[in-house]
Amino acid sequence: MQNLLSDVVVVDLTRALAGPHAAMMLGDLGARVIKVETPNGGDDSRGWGPPFVEGESTYYLSANRNKESVTADLKSDEGKEFLTKLVRRADVLIENFRPGVLDRLGFAVERLHEINPGLVILSITGFGHDGPEGGRAGYDQIAQGEGGLMSITGETEPTKVGAPIADLLAGMYGAYGALAALHERAITGKGRVVRTSLLASVVGVHAFHGTKWTVAHELPERVGNHHAQIAPYGLYRTQDDIVQVAVGSEGLWRLFAPIVGLDPADERFAVNSDRVAHRDELTAAIETAFASEPADVWLQRLADKGIPAGKVRDFQQVYDWEQTLSQGLLIDVEHPTLGTIQLPGPPLRFDENRYAGARETNLPPPRLGEHNDSVRKWLEE
Repeated sequence: MQNLLSDVVVVDLTRALAGPHAAMMLGDLGARVIKVETPNGGDDSRGWGPPFVEGESTYYLSANRNKESVTADLKSDEGKEFLTKLVRRADVLIENFRPGVLDRLGFAVERLHEINPGLVILSITGFGHDGPEGGRAGYDQIAQGEGGLMSITGETEPTKVGAPIADLLAGMYGAYGALAALHERAITGKGRVVRTSLLASVVGVHAFHGTKWTVAHELPERVGNHHAQIAPYGLYRTQDDIVQVAVGSEGLWRLFAPIVGLDPADERFAVNSDRVAHRDELTAAIETAFASEPADVWLQRLADKGIPAGKVRDFQQVYDWEQTLSQGLLIDVEHPTLGTIQLPGPPLRFDENRYAGARETNLPPPRLGEHNDSVRKWLEE
């Protein structure tokens, strides 16, 4: 089980988040990931903070577990020779330069495949590698806005998702595309280029909001902490706190309505389309009922009837939660300067493995150039 990608070597030329996240996903699955960084500072995210702990950026730590770090100036002859040797030994190369940068360094796609015909190349850009705006730099919040995600998030004004979701999704899409290309290579022996972008990743998760426009020609609108097309489904105030409730079927509605003193056959709320049309009235009625008891009382009542509901936890509550721990979502790693630290772990489990991911031992995010000697020695073997 620990050998899922143990025969795969990944060259990670990326920085910031989208590319490093893609490379980390492959590392979590057992691949050997060699992160190539500039000698003068390395990955930009090493300097992103606060917080810093003993000089280490927690931002950088979030996206670089299960990797080795080497430094090289790819503009120098020595750096180019080093990268050429790496490419010969690699199965996957990941880059998130602006379009044309790798070409100018002397490593256009044609050259990379000349060095290694079986190389899978994953290229992540901001807005795509071509098209009228293909050269634009990509930053998460800008992509969230340009890709429409902010237009459906928030209440009175467009709001970004709290996590850098465009970056993370681009990394996820990129990793899954790279795995598909590796599968094809096992049949054909040839590598190919896989491309995605922050824009593509955001548009790729429009889901029913997208078809609301493309098919029904209705413009999606912000509905805050409520589902755009299902009611009641959202966040509600109780006597002392907030709870979330998801009444996702007519059967659940018939169970839920009496709990809050409503007639499930009330003509305003009888079917989902009616409830969406009268959402404000429905929300007011639910919150009037919920105001009579604390959140924990309501959560228990809803659980007793099989109504999906839950709390809104802060990060301390999430990482202290026994259910989170039971899924192996916190891992311990031995960092060379920080000692034993906990990191959010891989989100996949295989078979009956107690821990997430596919490695027997997870590697800490590396210090800049930590593996310069060992990787260069390996290249000469």
